[in-house]
Amino acid sequence: MATRTAAQRREQARVEYDAFLKSCPTNQLLDRISDKWVSLVVSALAPGPLRYSDLGRKIAGVSPKMLTQTLRSLERDGLLTRTVTPSVPVRVDYELTALGQNLAQLLTAVKHWAETHFDEVHRARERYDAEGPETP
Repeated sequence: MATRTAAQRREQARVEYDAFLKSCPTNQLLDRISDKWVSLVVSALAPGPLRYSDLGRKIAGVSPKMLTQTLRSLERDGLLTRTVTPSVPVRVDYELTALGQNLAQLLTAVKHWAETHFDEVHRARERYDAEGPETP
């Protein structure tokens, strides 16, 4: 029986990724990046770095706790960097990495789609609610 290196095992697993399987790492990654706060933070950072307070003001409704959790998870995943500048008060800037910029293209497109097509979706919802669901 041939022994495989760790790199060979990782490559084999990568080829076998199936996001439809709950246990697949790609399923877990899709779960992370489909989070509302992740898509809004990534879209907000797409034009360039922002401070924590600027992000909090830009993203309506995000609590400080959720913003902090989201930023930490994105940093852990390699999608953004956190730069601390010693000053009084301390300045903390967040900026997308190259990987984060790549994701931002997709998430910003989804954000724009939602902004552009919400009226159509709203009308469809009203029609559906007025007519009621069809029963099979």
